[in-house]
Amino acid sequence: MENHKLNINEWAEEDRPREKMERLGPQALSDAELLAILVGSGSAHEDAVALMKRILADCNNNLNTLGKMSVRELCQYHGVGPAKAITIMAACELGKRRQMETPEERPDLGTATKIYNHMHPLLQDCDVEEFWLLLMNQNQRLIRQTRIARGGITEVSVDIRLIMREAVVNNATILAVCHNHPSGNLRPSQDDNNLTSSIKQACSLMRIHFLDHVIITDGAYFSYHETGRL
Repeated sequence: MENHKLNINEWAEEDRPREKMERLGPQALSDAELLAILVGSGSAHEDAVALMKRILADCNNNLNTLGKMSVRELCQYHGVGPAKAITIMAACELGKRRQMETPEERPDLGTATKIYNHMHPLLQDCDVEEFWLLLMNQNQRLIRQTRIARGGITEVSVDIRLIMREAVVNNATILAVCHNHPSGNLRPSQDDNNLTSSIKQACSLMRIHFLDHVIITDGAYFSYHETGRL
């Protein structure tokens, strides 16, 4: 009986490289699995992972050695054409360039003043209210900033569940929120107060530190934390 080679899309879902990365992150994949995602397919006789294992074995499983291979050398392997060879070379080159880069310094947003200085250039010319979420690590360094709502800011327009989901997905331990008052009036509205209270309650349940809610105008700010209202 002729052996049937399983294509990657016939594997159990937990074994497929793309699904495995989505579920567990890139660190859980082998070099061959990561390269298989890039090349997409193998040949009629072996899947992409097996193909990349074979190529890596010839490189003593050393990515640096793989990066020295030419298009012509890679194309000697059955299942690798110029497009796949160039994709592999491009990935290796990106890896080298990343090693040469200096890690990006994440802004420190540990105080209302720092939040204001960071967000004011973005919000100073907005003619409608925008509500932004600032996610931070335990050192109060920014992980990600994202706009949650635009227009009249109320508890209805700002989805608290979305805020919490973003915090969990990005592994944030601290969050702050801010929005602008285009009118220039720094006084928080009752909607602002209700929203702040709801976020504080949700953060308490999720064990995420709610650092501040900052209201920004063109030239000044109001901080719930600094005024003792958080």
